[in-house]
Amino acid sequence: MAVAAGCTWDQVNARRLERAGLTGPRRHGEAAIGQVATAQCGVHAQVMSAAEWSLGSRLDGVSRQAVQDALWRDHRLVKTRGPRGTVHLLAAAELPMWTGALSALPAGQDGQPPGVRMTRPQIEAVIEAIGDALREADLTVDELTEAIAERVGDWAADRVMEAFGDRWPRWRQVEHEVANRGVLCFGPLRGRKVTYTSLSRLLPGCTPAPGEVALTDLLERYLWAYGPATPAHVAQWLSIPRTFATEMFRRAADRLEPIDLEGEKAWVVAGDREFDQEPPAGLRLLPYFDAYVIGCHPRDRLFAGRAARRGLANGQAGTFPVLLVDGQVAGVWHQRKSGRRIDVTVEPLDELSAARRRALDEEAERLAAFFGARATVRIGPITVGGHA
Repeated sequence: MAVAAGCTWDQVNARRLERAGLTGPRRHGEAAIGQVATAQCGVHAQVMSAAEWSLGSRLDGVSRQAVQDALWRDHRLVKTRGPRGTVHLLAAAELPMWTGALSALPAGQDGQPPGVRMTRPQIEAVIEAIGDALREADLTVDELTEAIAERVGDWAADRVMEAFGDRWPRWRQVEHEVANRGVLCFGPLRGRKVTYTSLSRLLPGCTPAPGEVALTDLLERYLWAYGPATPAHVAQWLSIPRTFATEMFRRAADRLEPIDLEGEKAWVVAGDREFDQEPPAGLRLLPYFDAYVIGCHPRDRLFAGRAARRGLANGQAGTFPVLLVDGQVAGVWHQRKSGRRIDVTVEPLDELSAARRRALDEEAERLAAFFGARATVRIGPITVGGHA
């Protein structure tokens, strides 16, 4: 297949920023929350306040409460396992695609010790038990563990799985697989305790799409948001073998086309070859694990030079909130909330011009207003380490 005419990194960066909602007019109103989540290919939600700001920073006229209502009241968002097995907020309308695609990905190597691993019959029994246990009510981790043990045996509840300095019950090693199949997702907190709920009860009629169809649809979503991209980029984003990502591209060949990105071959959705000539512009404060910094490749173009040393942790993006200036990572930042005040400290890699300092103050005010507070902004070193 012939390679289409080329594009520059600046053109690609400008297009990605616009599609991610990080430049130009922000979308307005609560109805756009699901659309913004879709445009990002999901919102990483390991740190819930960061997920909320990932959405809020791209929207006008939306508060933190509106995002929470979209999740827990209106169910336009669902909190579940997403790419790489990590916790995400996904648009409810996209759940058939996500569950179909994620459940069709290769399982990868079992990292648990032999005495902790579960056999395939045990996994299937646990998945069936979870579906049955959640059919009528939301359950905390402890309640669900007890319910699983009642149905399949005490072995499922044995606290043998090493996790975050603790030992989790054996069944939790397959939690991501249960979520990927659309059997469970996260429910609202009960006090300070996490709960699980049934996806079929939350969204009646929501079932996984056929795997091969869903994988191609997901690939197209990613390429629309973060293309041009290569199988290696998709493999890193989904944490799958590069050979499997290459096969995804092969199966979707009639819906994709290659394009030259400054001398390298990458792919876009067929017909999606329009790039503006205007360079990327604007200033944003992106939170921990923002989808944009995780999804964009090549990483050394977004985190150029000193930005890689300051904003990445062993090559991993998202562990630091970043200052984004004209489409490049230009520093890191940290916030501390005290009552109705948010103190924002920013460590830029280079001195900010007067215009950029004004833009920073405006962005910090937006951040504070979203969380129902007022902002103070300080330029100085960040001493807080990266998030695990």
